[in-house]
Amino acid sequence: MSSRVWQQAWDAAQPRLHSIRDVLASPTFPKPNPRIIRVGQLDAELLDAELVHILIEPVSKALATVNASMKSRFEPELALLVQLVLYRFSVWSSGASYGAMLQGLRYSVPSSGLNSRPSRRLLIIHGALTILVPYFRNRLHAHALSHAWPDAPASDIRRRAWAALTSLETAHGAFSLLNFVAFLWNGRYRTIIDRFLAMRLEPSQALIKRDVSYEFMNRQMVWHAFTEFLLFLLPLINPRSVARRLTSTFSSIFPTPSPTQKIRAPKRGKYYSLPPDQCAICAENASLNVNLGDAAGALASYTPAFPASSNSDAGDNNSEGDGEPPYPITTPYLASCGHIYCYTCLAERMLRAADDGSCGWTCLRCAEEVRSADRYRLESEGGNLRRSTLGGAEIENVGDGDKERSDAESSQGDEGSEFDFGSEFGSGTGSLGSYAFTGSEA
Repeated sequence: MSSRVWQQAWDAAQPRLHSIRDVLASPTFPKPNPRIIRVGQLDAELLDAELVHILIEPVSKALATVNASMKSRFEPELALLVQLVLYRFSVWSSGASYGAMLQGLRYSVPSSGLNSRPSRRLLIIHGALTILVPYFRNRLHAHALSHAWPDAPASDIRRRAWAALTSLETAHGAFSLLNFVAFLWNGRYRTIIDRFLAMRLEPSQALIKRDVSYEFMNRQMVWHAFTEFLLFLLPLINPRSVARRLTSTFSSIFPTPSPTQKIRAPKRGKYYSLPPDQCAICAENASLNVNLGDAAGALASYTPAFPASSNSDAGDNNSEGDGEPPYPITTPYLASCGHIYCYTCLAERMLRAADDGSCGWTCLRCAEEVRSADRYRLESEGGNLRRSTLGGAEIENVGDGDKERSDAESSQGDEGSEFDFGSEFGSGTGSLGSYAFTGSEA
């Protein structure tokens, strides 16, 4: 019984409800004006500017590390590129910039209908006026200042062009001030370009929410922190050390074939053909010692590396006209690869390798890695010469019949000599050793 009464009352009210809906839907019925949020529009502009700055800053720092002049030269083009990309994926696609999206706003053209989106042609004009015109203005202003347009004579065309540019900037500033006052009054057009194109920022939803979504801002903050961390970390990484570690790791995972499986050619360094009584490091240092102050003798003072084509040619360089080798070994030290160098030369190269983070220094004769060195000792036992290292391991014996000496060497050996050299060398963790030379002739 009660349900039938309610049904009859609903049916009786239907004509009255239909008439109310028609009145509300008629164009003549006055509609309430939507709430205008001026702060949201200004915040959207600030968010867009901050987003461009966040994206440009890490790229500008990267360009400054490569070349300091590139940052100042290409910073306007970089800003132009970032603004065009942001405009393409924000205003062109959805009708609102990223800052306007965060504030719940979007562009509309009231003259073409209720909450209608701008046309493509209107968006192209809007993008050109908001992005391209300021870029060309900044470039023209910088060009004028670099070529001293303000200091040109009054009759010069450059001075007149500078006066016209200054007048346009002054007029633009005055109109911007008037437009901002009008915007604070009615809240319709935020910039002169928006007023010229009749584009307004309006709420994208009928129900306006005052909460702000920080989704885009959080993404940019994470990206900004990540780029700052990379810029801090990259200078601390030694790429050569990382490459060596990766190489050693891959070599341990994928070992090289055994000698029975693959016959490896002997390694040869840059100075493998240099006679053994000469220091290869001294030869390399001399080849790089070019007197650039004397243009005529620069090429003459350049000592090239000994060719690796034949040992006979290298033997010709064993001694000069006076019988002395061009690069004699002083204070000889025996490297772990078996070749002899000067103590100072070997210490300098191994210290340099230790500073670079290397595990060793590459020998100039055999291209092997030198990780240690011992003092080289020459002893005489029963008319035989024996070369040995500090540990006493015998390397080579030379008999009386195999050794020919000149008169000068015989006279020097008859006198008898005894020299002791002591030195410590290392990378801060240990001692390399010392050198002792003892010789006597009967």
